[in-house]
Amino acid sequence: MSDRALVIGEALVDVVHAADGTITEYPGGSPANVALGLARLDRRAELAAWFAKDERGELLRAHLQDSKVQIVPGSDHAERTSTAKAHLAGDGGATYTFDLTSRVPEVALDDSLAVLHTGSIAATLQPSGAAIAELCAAAREHATISYDPNARPTIMGEAEDVRADIEALVAASDVVKVSDEDLIWLYPERSVQNSLQHWAAAGPALVVLTRGGEGSTAITSSGVEVSVAAPRVDVVDTVGAGDAFMAGLLDGLWSAGLLGADRRAALHAIDASTVHDAMARAARIAAIVVSRAGANPPTSTELENHGE
Repeated sequence: MSDRALVIGEALVDVVHAADGTITEYPGGSPANVALGLARLDRRAELAAWFAKDERGELLRAHLQDSKVQIVPGSDHAERTSTAKAHLAGDGGATYTFDLTSRVPEVALDDSLAVLHTGSIAATLQPSGAAIAELCAAAREHATISYDPNARPTIMGEAEDVRADIEALVAASDVVKVSDEDLIWLYPERSVQNSLQHWAAAGPALVVLTRGGEGSTAITSSGVEVSVAAPRVDVVDTVGAGDAFMAGLLDGLWSAGLLGADRRAALHAIDASTVHDAMARAARIAAIVVSRAGANPPTSTELENHGE
């Protein structure tokens, strides 16, 4: 039975510098946030990451395990726990600087795996990037592969330095989520819509573009296009919003019975209604996250209480 999500990538501590000068530390990292989001939606989620047995590492471990994320053994062998300094603007938007190293511990790939998700820094930083690419290729016989580039130029470097690696992961994935900011950075010479169409034709069954408060748009491999508005909400900050959307999208596809290697053909044949339902669920989850501080995705009970 395919009932397991394996998320591979960075777990770190966000050191958030608010516009009023206060500094707060939150557990974070894009892949870790996705694992947390899935676990809080009652999915069996495992995280293969790279942090240390230090104070910040223990903060991460406690945060993840409190929400029943299973941490892959060997994930705590780093010399120090990575950090991301997030500077918040008055509108809640964040810019980041990083102190990060990444490796990939040994993971189990078998038919219990419904989805392997990866993304962001660990998927492009070496040596973890090469290991993640190999694992995505090896996992395709068992699982749906999902990817969110979640570009961080301050550590990834220039777009041309990582564009080929990102495009290879897009082509190797079944589900891709990308922000308009990512596509503008990667392809400044062409429109976001044009870039989205290029990725949709590269191999994935589903590519979803997020535009923050402007909503989201998806294109399927069969050419179906769906747009969903973002719920109106008072924004506290945007930390972890995209990751919450990613977790919600995967959860919606999971509920529709579309995750797992044996469901790949069905995922490619997904209809507009199913895409809309998954995106709308993801948007509601992201809206809850931006309404409160830090990457703090809702539980399934909270989601129900918010009108799910």
